Amino acid sequence: MQYRTLGRTGVQVSTLALGAMNFGAIGRTTQDEATAIVDAALEAGINLVDTADMYGQGESEVMVGKAIAGRRDDLVLATKATMPMGDERNHRGNSRRWLVRALEDSLRRLGVDHVDLYQIHRWDPATSDEEALSALTDLQRAGKIRYFGSSTFPAYRIVQAQWAAREHHLGRYVTEQPSYSILQRGIEAHVLPVTEEYGMGVLAWSPLASGWLSGAVRAGQEISTSRAKVVPERFDLDVPANRARLDAVEKLAKLADAAGLTLIQLALGFVTAHPGVTSALIGPRTVDHLRSQLEAADTVLPADVLDEIDAVVAPGVDLAPGEKFDTPPSLLDPSLRRRR
Repeated sequence: MQYRTLGRTGVQVSTLALGAMNFGAIGRTTQDEATAIVDAALEAGINLVDTADMYGQGESEVMVGKAIAGRRDDLVLATKATMPMGDERNHRGNSRRWLVRALEDSLRRLGVDHVDLYQIHRWDPATSDEEALSALTDLQRAGKIRYFGSSTFPAYRIVQAQWAAREHHLGRYVTEQPSYSILQRGIEAHVLPVTEEYGMGVLAWSPLASGWLSGAVRAGQEISTSRAKVVPERFDLDVPANRARLDAVEKLAKLADAAGLTLIQLALGFVTAHPGVTSALIGPRTVDHLRSQLEAADTVLPADVLDEIDAVVAPGVDLAPGEKFDTPPSLLDPSLRRRR
């Protein structure tokens, strides 16, 4: 396992990090299975575990807490807030009122007195940067969080938050967690240059592109990834974007085979090769899935292989632009780009 410094925090984290979104009902993973995954991950050298309050409406945090009991100080623990937690209108967002409550709930579920990294799951247009950063700074000073970061923020919002922190003399986001894979390279054009400029750590989620790069989606065979049952439209090969992804996957599979690598090794090695990326977040549902991904722990792709990947999917290109989560609101809502 390789290790890198998380931004400018001085904290060393593994280049593969364990994401716990699949723990519980989402991935149909039991507590025993989740504990076995955590055991195997830690044994392999992974030292960062990432979850969120909204994963299973708290279920993932409970399972992570039980799995790490007795060894909390051996790992870097990260969770998130912002997404709705129930129907109550104020049990979501980035207000001070909710962030303080959400963190207390997360600490209780995790069974710990602090988390190492507390992340804002999405930018909340209803809440000012000053409001959110002020609350996070106070939680940090209270010792309940060590650092705080953002997740899936558009590049311009990352910049705005950095300036707000400076203007109001508040703590700043030290990490960003964006979606990044060979098939979704858009952040290379805007987010990664910004995070590098501000010295932020980057934890890339979905490096296997929701299963597209796991080997579960191949031409001429039945799609076996569980994600296809949850969001079938993202795997419907009658959709042009999905057909483009499949064509790219077939080319990448041949490339990987010629390089003596699995498709998973190629995919994860690509993500961790970018100088702006700290870690790739893997989200296994089983120990077998984890082991297949751990094979990439020491994968370093040579320049010629990276050049061939660029020829398949050009730098800065998203093959499925409709699945981006950091798109500025004005691109999604016509009324926001039309003068009234």
